[in-house]
Amino acid sequence: MEEQSFQQRERLVEEITGYKFKNPDLLHQAFTHPSVPQNWASNDRMEYLGDSVLSLMIAKKHYFAYPDLSSKDLTDLRSNNVDTEKLARVGIKYNLHNHLRCQIPPLNEQVEEFRSATLEYPLHSYGCINPPKVLADIVEALIAAIYIDCNFSIDITWQAVKDMLQPLITPETLEIQPVTKIMQLCQKNKLEINIVDNWEETREFECFVDGKSVAKGKSSQNKDTARNRAAYNAYEQVIENLRMKTTVKDH
Repeated sequence: MEEQSFQQRERLVEEITGYKFKNPDLLHQAFTHPSVPQNWASNDRMEYLGDSVLSLMIAKKHYFAYPDLSSKDLTDLRSNNVDTEKLARVGIKYNLHNHLRCQIPPLNEQVEEFRSATLEYPLHSYGCINPPKVLADIVEALIAAIYIDCNFSIDITWQAVKDMLQPLITPETLEIQPVTKIMQLCQKNKLEINIVDNWEETREFECFVDGKSVAKGKSSQNKDTARNRAAYNAYEQVIENLRMKTTVKDH
């Protein structure tokens, strides 16, 4: 059974990346969660290395692709292309979790909840959904495994993983974080915005604009997610309110 899993894992990765491992043990280590007994080497250290390698590859690509971007803009662009949510999206795109060796509670419920949430935010939610970190860990570990196996060549590693990571966020598709976005909208339209923290009591944040409640956001797992959801919902509502006000004026 284990041998069959090994072969399936090797076929999957070769199909996704076009890369054939010289040392398949590195590949299988990338798909071994730390919860597995210690007679198996886990992907714990690999994900650390993969995170750094990925950041360097993305930084290199952006540096040459966008010569007019400032270092701040390049940093923002890179951050959103290598964060947990972006990598977790790669994980569910290829169902990498189905090939993970682990002894943790079943992932399927978390994964399907995340998959469903991504439908509302096709490219990135900018903090409005909670990605299962284990998905991103597999992607980072796989990148590290390829990097080690190809004798630490950044160029070979990039050629292997660049298609897997698509679609990348570009300067044209990069969006502002929801809290900043609603703040800027209200400032531009001379509206007073107040985001109230009720997370300890109700796991919610509530947004008031000119003293009126316009939206709430809730997350039982993460405080920042609840705040971002409230801001995102408030932005959508304020935009709609401004549109309606303009329509009334025009008539």
